[in-house]
Amino acid sequence: MRVALIADIHGNIAALDAVLDDIERQRVDSVVNLGDLLSGGLHPRRTADRLMSLNFPTIAGNHDRYLLEQDPESMGSWDRHAHDQLDDEHRQWLGSLPFSLELDHGILAVHGTPTDDQQYFLHSVDPDGSREATEAEILERAAGFTDRYVIACGHTHLQRRWTLPSGTLVVNPGSVGTPAYDDDQPYPHVMESGSPHARYAILDDHGRGSWTASFELVQYDHVAAAADARAHGMSAIADALLTGYVDSRPDGASH
Repeated sequence: MRVALIADIHGNIAALDAVLDDIERQRVDSVVNLGDLLSGGLHPRRTADRLMSLNFPTIAGNHDRYLLEQDPESMGSWDRHAHDQLDDEHRQWLGSLPFSLELDHGILAVHGTPTDDQQYFLHSVDPDGSREATEAEILERAAGFTDRYVIACGHTHLQRRWTLPSGTLVVNPGSVGTPAYDDDQPYPHVMESGSPHARYAILDDHGRGSWTASFELVQYDHVAAAADARAHGMSAIADALLTGYVDSRPDGASH
């Protein structure tokens, strides 16, 4: 059984198409989408249409929730850009997406942690910035869910995996569409993948019920994607798309 995990597309239709092409070559059995689908400086409407037609098992990320819950006037630039391009059909689809999904073969799909779509699972943030979470922190966040074989999460945009003492494999596939960002909650920090590739992961039980995860990097026309973001007035996203790092110039956008 081979399952592709995608997450954090953030409206980057070019990156999504490149990842889908790569997934097709990988001969997977299914694709699971871990949320944060549309918000960003790119093409939320086209991305929504593509995902709706594919009908993958999909959960809502925190930004998908913001698009439905927040007053447009109080939205950050990522969300407001998406909000202004979506119609009622797109919003109805977003509203139908669950917080989490229990999938076959003992796979739990979440965006952040099993109980909080805004909390990092495999990373932590303290006054000095972001860092990899410790085993104790990961165990605390996984409490009550360690009977699953796999917990698939997104949100940080960084590829990482961790095996709990129970044998549960926690996997973050990285971001399809945004390789770096900055945020000021709970403390100012950056999350940087270090290259402009689109990212995803493949789970494989090798026919034995024991899961492993491989991390995939996909090239696409990130220069054109960056130009699109800059044309929409989002220079920080454009810089991140070009390099996989956060530029120091403020853009008013946060995760």
